[in-house]
Amino acid sequence: MENQNKSQMKAQALGKNIRVSLLKMQRILDRIRYSSYEEALVLLEFMPYKACYPVLRLVLSAAANASNNLGLNKSELFVSKTWVNNSNYLRRFRPRAQGRIYPIRKPACQVTIQLSSNSVKN
Repeated sequence: MENQNKSQMKAQALGKNIRVSLLKMQRILDRIRYSSYEEALVLLEFMPYKACYPVLRLVLSAAANASNNLGLNKSELFVSKTWVNNSNYLRRFRPRAQGRIYPIRKPACQVTIQLSSNSVKN
């Protein structure tokens, strides 16, 4: 019974207001989805994108949540679900001709990474 409950346990980590656009973050999350915990760490370490560092921190945080809160072994974890949502835009203004201003919208996103203990894709 305990083994069955452990196979259904999931731990997640949420990152809010990460200063990367939605599409750039989605490119990274699509690459690490359904990979094992160790493989995800290696992929994030060697991909050449700026957004890999916040995602790496989220994967480490989700693994720590699984280890501390649920008592799961980190070597058995894999990335079961990842999703990203739009967040608020950071608004800045650029001066233009004749006293006008031009708005600059700097995007941010919210990222959620879910780790599961079994190797079956959900």
